[in-house]
Amino acid sequence: MRVGVTGHSKLEPDCVDAVREAIRAALEAEAAGGSSLVGVTCLAPGADQLFARVVLELGGRVEVVLPAMDYRDKLKPEKRADYDELLARAHVVSVLPNELSGRHAYVMANERMLASVELLIAVWDGQPPDGRGGTADVVETARASGVPVVVVWPEGARRG
Repeated sequence: MRVGVTGHSKLEPDCVDAVREAIRAALEAEAAGGSSLVGVTCLAPGADQLFARVVLELGGRVEVVLPAMDYRDKLKPEKRADYDELLARAHVVSVLPNELSGRHAYVMANERMLASVELLIAVWDGQPPDGRGGTADVVETARASGVPVVVVWPEGARRG
């Protein structure tokens, strides 16, 4: 089963374990885990990277859709080691033909991800969209295109 992810990139550190376990529970319930699981992610800090780690822990494969050629450069230096490690463990990496990261590139990456999955896990607090390319926008796009969405927001989860 191919499962995509969208979610908040800034989560409070004290809720990360609860979010990780909620992602795991959603994947085990919806995708049945195992080697047939393929997780598709843009590998942003926060929800995307938690999702990628859980997919790997469950024995699945990770496919990465990078929004732009400068995507890594946009990460804070302290976030690059985790990104590099997960990118190296990915089975497929697609880099979209955008030189610069930004809303347009994120929208393109999310559209590519949604077009390739059967289910979307959304680590989302339920707040309305604050523009194109964000979590709420991706949820709306998925629902409009018929991709089922499982919202993951465990009790105590908070954005940073």
